[in-house]
Amino acid sequence: MTADALGQFVAYCKKIQPQTQEEIKRFFEGVVGFPYDKELLLQAYLFLNNKNLFPTCAELLLFEKSPIADYTDLGKCDFVYLTSQNKLFLIETKFIDTEATGATERKRRNKHRNKVFEQAITLKHRFSEYWNIKLEELECGVFTTDPEVDWRGNDMNVITKSISIDKLEYWRKNYPIII
Repeated sequence: MTADALGQFVAYCKKIQPQTQEEIKRFFEGVVGFPYDKELLLQAYLFLNNKNLFPTCAELLLFEKSPIADYTDLGKCDFVYLTSQNKLFLIETKFIDTEATGATERKRRNKHRNKVFEQAITLKHRFSEYWNIKLEELECGVFTTDPEVDWRGNDMNVITKSISIDKLEYWRKNYPIII
């Protein structure tokens, strides 16, 4: 990716998502204080702890937006970060209920595991094609509440991280909300 292409993409991101990093941080801190959506809480954890989870990520460029202009039918990417190496890092999140039991729940979990990887890899390829970015200049990751995904990314060149539902809830209850 040339510096010019990267600059054009960053300018595009700032146009469709003009919030500052501080404004985005306040949004996610609000989610922690009022966790009405488990997926959004997982995303808040990711954003507020990103340096520990994905240390190369430097600046959030897009959140829950289509990286392909206004084509949301082609999929929205949960997070697009600029890395410290001037690459792009796409992260897909998925809250997977690991506490539910039974055969149906096992099937549902497996479906969610497969889907989140499929989303990440598909978006990486679409992103590469649309923005004319080499695949090696795009990294992708998956962040879930299911530790079963941790080993699945190895063969797919996807960085995987997870947090248990218990640890996520403990974090939420102990996060220092500043009013």
